[in-house]
Amino acid sequence: AGLSELTPLLAMLDMAELGVKLYLEYSQSCLCAAMNLEPPDLSAPIDVSNMPREEGMSRAAMRRRAEEQVRAQQNQSVPMKLARIYNAAVTHIRHHLPMVAYALGEADGDAALVQLVHVEAEKRSVDILRESMVERELGRTVRRAEVVATKVEGRYASASGKSGDELDGGMFGMDENNIANVIMGLGGGGDAAGTDIVARRNAAQREDCGFTIEVGNLSDVDAALEEWALCMQHTESYERFIRHAVKEVIKARKLRREQKREERRRLREMEDARNRDDGGGESALLGSPTTPRKTAAENEEEFDDEVEERIEILPPHTALNEVAAEIGGYYSSLERCLLLASLQRAFVHANFPDDSTFTEVAIGNSSGGAHNSYYHGRRAAPLQTNLVEECLFAARRSTLRAFATGHTGTASAAANVCVDVLGRVLLEVLTRRAELGVSLVKPGEGLLGDGDQSNLGAAAFSFAKSTAGKGLRGVQARAGGGKVGDANEESAEELHRRTVLGVARAAANFNDLEVVADYTKRLEANFLKEIDAGYPNARDTEQLRMCVKGLSGVVESFTQASRRSMEELISVILPRARQIVNESVGPRDGGGGGAQGASNFLGGPVLTGGTAAKATSTALDYNLDDAAFELSQISEGYIGRMCSSLDELIEPLRVHLLPKLADDLMIGILGGVSKRLEAAIRKSKFTPLGAISLDSDIRYLMNFAKDRIDSPELKSNVTLCRACPSLARLNQITLLMNVDDLEDALDLISVSKRKGNWDLKLDDAKTLLSLRVDFEGAKVNDLLQVDEE
Repeated sequence: AGLSELTPLLAMLDMAELGVKLYLEYSQSCLCAAMNLEPPDLSAPIDVSNMPREEGMSRAAMRRRAEEQVRAQQNQSVPMKLARIYNAAVTHIRHHLPMVAYALGEADGDAALVQLVHVEAEKRSVDILRESMVERELGRTVRRAEVVATKVEGRYASASGKSGDELDGGMFGMDENNIANVIMGLGGGGDAAGTDIVARRNAAQREDCGFTIEVGNLSDVDAALEEWALCMQHTESYERFIRHAVKEVIKARKLRREQKREERRRLREMEDARNRDDGGGESALLGSPTTPRKTAAENEEEFDDEVEERIEILPPHTALNEVAAEIGGYYSSLERCLLLASLQRAFVHANFPDDSTFTEVAIGNSSGGAHNSYYHGRRAAPLQTNLVEECLFAARRSTLRAFATGHTGTASAAANVCVDVLGRVLLEVLTRRAELGVSLVKPGEGLLGDGDQSNLGAAAFSFAKSTAGKGLRGVQARAGGGKVGDANEESAEELHRRTVLGVARAAANFNDLEVVADYTKRLEANFLKEIDAGYPNARDTEQLRMCVKGLSGVVESFTQASRRSMEELISVILPRARQIVNESVGPRDGGGGGAQGASNFLGGPVLTGGTAAKATSTALDYNLDDAAFELSQISEGYIGRMCSSLDELIEPLRVHLLPKLADDLMIGILGGVSKRLEAAIRKSKFTPLGAISLDSDIRYLMNFAKDRIDSPELKSNVTLCRACPSLARLNQITLLMNVDDLEDALDLISVSKRKGNWDLKLDDAKTLLSLRVDFEGAKVNDLLQVDEE
């Protein structure tokens, strides 16, 4: 209070500058005492007589607590030292700046105080940070980390994927001759096998491209990054505070000048009014319409404004900003190496899977009741590997730690690292795992059978025997202990169970691509929310936001990779599906004995005749008379056999895929089957009754597809035909072949074309209508205006 009262007198006595100088000396002494980091001397006895005594605490307990506080001060970490310096600076400014601005503001005492505090804090914090960087050899460690990161990227993200062959197994970290056993769960079936998986996994973890030797353990590097992030967070918080204080000082200076200018203006107006009152008549006669010249006071005000604009309290870039930017660059490189090492650890763990590696998919309605399963009788829960969750967790933790520093440049670099690592390394690994999944389920050669459910285990056995050396012989050995027949039966049951397990685990590789796309989309939203909550609205923040939005491109890359993997899977299943169509459209007589010959796919009885009880099934033939049409209605048609075989082929895999992927698989297989059916239909003659039979068969096929599709959008014939153009052509062929006369064909084609759901060309229509035995070819050509060749 005394200072505030006496300060206005300093300007009158020309002592304002001296008052500011004395107050700054006082502030500097206070700051030096508060920022003193010298550890106290433990050898000197601690005097507790002057300490406030708490109730119920003895002097010995007070002395022990004081000694613990002294030891804690001696073992201060770098973040604790910085926190003490910054807290002292902030506390001093908050306590003294309002009073100085009011009492010494006219002499720029507030600006000088902010400059003094920043100089003292900056000098000490820069020295601490530089010493810590030298002591921990930060630059050298970062150079080694960059070499390790390059090796990890080359191992997993190289185009050929051969860079890790010297590590015994390449990207998959294991001999692919044993991949069938691991996928089918044979690696973890017993205690010895489980121990072998763990031992091989630990051995593969040691081959970490030199990360442990060159950089350190994952936990140690993570702890070091936590400490550096805390240092940058403290520094950025102080930087924001001091910049805010500078803005407030400038605002106060402008306010004071505005007040002085307003006061001078009022004084001039009072003086002008007094002059007008004293000599009003004379001033009116001498008045001029021209603009009056500026007065000396106005010129002085303009000069003061120019001086105000040239005053700079703190430079745009300080030494503290430079060291923070340098540490941020080192931090980003180390964070990138740690993220790659964490992903590498997750990759190796997934390459030696056990039961803990696979979990049920956690996105979407993966186990809804809309999915009917013939193979299991219920919808199986799709699986995913923990690879995606471990990788996305590491990326999220790494990026959010950089965001917590508050340093926009470091946060932007971390966001770019996250986008790059997920969009290149993780994408490449998941894509190649999906390719492995395709080879594992290839019909006949992989885990899937060739279309007969009873042949499923045999296909898996053949695959394991030819590619895995020991194959599944361990299963039969574990199944021993009883009669030979019982052992064989138990071996077959165990083989079938493990085959189903292998298919589910192989399908997890396809599900992972959809899961990672969903997780990455949510990760982007989480990052944007963190930016909105923790960063001011500035140009650098907008740049950070654009870096995070790069994850949208990563999501699209994962989606495209998922689409390509399903196309590849469809391409390896389609040859067997086409073979099923070829076998179904030809003549076939079923045997009379056995449960399989006595019931059709839907479980109903087939037509039997004569004393031999011989089941009759029809082939593709639409040149039907009345007797043949009646026989086709009560017999198992080729379409039922075909759908039954297709079900047995793809259902073991389909039920373990995500609903979206299962629908894509179903539509892809349906497209290939429809093309082959169309080729077979074009070879048959049609009667009107045959056209009706064709309509019944195509409806059966469409109902078969809709019963196995999860998406509600594909449950109607229109949307299903739009998603599968080949099936749409079959439907159009059915409509065309069922016209009563040729004139109706023209109406059908014209109306359908106007609706946009007609793909058949006039040549196709002519060829198909010519198959009707009751339509003359010449009339067909004349009506459709197509010249005969």
